[in-house]
Amino acid sequence: MAELTRRAFTTAGAAGVGLLLCTPTANALDRALRRTTQRAVRTVGTTLDQAASGASTGYSRLSAGPGWPVAVRADLVAGKAGRDDRRTALGAFVQFTDLHITDTESPARFEYLHPFIGSAHRPQETLGPVATSALVKRVNSLRAGPFTGRQFDFVMTTGDNTDNHELLELDWFLTTLNGGAITPNSGDPNRYEGVQASGNPEFWNPGTRLADDYTKKGFPQVPGLLEAGIAPFTAPGLNLPWYCTFGNHDDSVVGTLPEGIPGIEGWYTGKYKVIGKDESSARKLGTAIQQGKSVPLGELFGGGTIREVTPDARRRPFSTSEFVKAHLAAKNTGPGPVGHGFTDANSDGRNVYYTFRIAPGVTGISLDTTTQGGFADGSIGLAQFNWVEATLKRNSSTYYDFFGRKVTHSVTDELFVLFSHHTSGTMGNLLPDARHLLDPRLGGDTFVAMLQRFPNVVAWVNGHTHLNKITPHVGKTPAQSFWEINTASHIDFPQHARIIELADNHDGTLSVFTTLIEADAPYAVDYSARTPDALASMYREFSYNDIHANLSHVGEAGDRNTELLLTNPLS
Repeated sequence: MAELTRRAFTTAGAAGVGLLLCTPTANALDRALRRTTQRAVRTVGTTLDQAASGASTGYSRLSAGPGWPVAVRADLVAGKAGRDDRRTALGAFVQFTDLHITDTESPARFEYLHPFIGSAHRPQETLGPVATSALVKRVNSLRAGPFTGRQFDFVMTTGDNTDNHELLELDWFLTTLNGGAITPNSGDPNRYEGVQASGNPEFWNPGTRLADDYTKKGFPQVPGLLEAGIAPFTAPGLNLPWYCTFGNHDDSVVGTLPEGIPGIEGWYTGKYKVIGKDESSARKLGTAIQQGKSVPLGELFGGGTIREVTPDARRRPFSTSEFVKAHLAAKNTGPGPVGHGFTDANSDGRNVYYTFRIAPGVTGISLDTTTQGGFADGSIGLAQFNWVEATLKRNSSTYYDFFGRKVTHSVTDELFVLFSHHTSGTMGNLLPDARHLLDPRLGGDTFVAMLQRFPNVVAWVNGHTHLNKITPHVGKTPAQSFWEINTASHIDFPQHARIIELADNHDGTLSVFTTLIEADAPYAVDYSARTPDALASMYREFSYNDIHANLSHVGEAGDRNTELLLTNPLS
């Protein structure tokens, strides 16, 4: 499967820089070429200019491949000639998602399930904090959107900021985005104690000559890599404001298990780590975790190969309240704003959704689609659903009621962009949330139907799937349609973030431009290098070659660099 998806990825990148026209119009090609020429200087540092490319079979080093084309998508409304000359920017921001900052030495990890749950272990994950800093560095160097030239208003990270739901990971995540000194190590301060130095051949042991499952597939021996991955470094931090949305890995154990498993904190902070289980037990546990079932601790941690590691109280799992309060702490303000979207009203951890100002005339809505009842997928509680509806009504002079009747009233109009961790297609988990046990849960289809009643909704931006995917939601009228923009993770290849620009074309339409970016790191380095840039480079390369990777997550051309057209509800 990895070879097939790698081949598809390599082919998809072969088109070169240009415009992919999803719907033909009379002068579309001339307009596209003119725009490409005008904006060429702004493509540098984005996948419009170049993107990682590798071989379709075997272990592959990466190189700079051709930039990806821009897909002009008119699924919702046709574009009008001359809009490039009339266009004005309304807002520009960057989306990070699924950073999965990981304490790879934690006893609470279930790496032994990785043949059955691909995300249980990744060969590159020890390098996560320094590699995420390279993504931050990329954003700091770009500063503005490639199509409108508007300076970035902010960065939004759409959940799964941590991986194991640990206080230590939360501190690394906040420091990575705010800037400062990080030592991405836990337990013994002088050595790495995770599975990659265990001698278990199911994992890549880069510092040894062990013939493990990864080296058999071509992975190199890289002595000293793990020591470099846990060494202190200074994160540059973002140089613009950033906001945070809550994800299921920020919400519960391994992003999947129900809240409140007795004794789980002791396993997080204790000294015994399971580094292997027999295949039948691992398969059984993998199925149970995927289904969100409660699993006795004896089954999770017993009956396998256990090694003793150094206990660390900093590995304690955090509560939702602690997550919010950490963002509100003065030491974590960084480039701002205070709380990174969260306020004192969110600090009890019950309701961690909020609104914020994207730009004049544009409001952002950050949702909480997680549930502590189990499973990785999400949903939305009725109370939050009603809050979103009320928020949209407050700044929509025209909308449609539940029965489809048009309603007008005198209010100041705003355009709306929503942010969540889960996608509409992954909001089918209706288990009760422990924070709101009596609050009914609603699925993605119900939520989409509500958003389509409000023409002022422009886009819904999310993560969770680790996939680049852009979906048009077609309403009963053109004005009731909006775009859903789903972006791949930064832990799995292709390790993207996304620039999103909103522009008024002054012809009754809006354009939403989406441009994918990669971390600011070389595509290939000498394995003996130990600089932050070199480690970030190897992080990308190892993720490309992960024997459990799904490289089709790069998406189709229409899911990557795009111009998304829609009706301007305010014209």
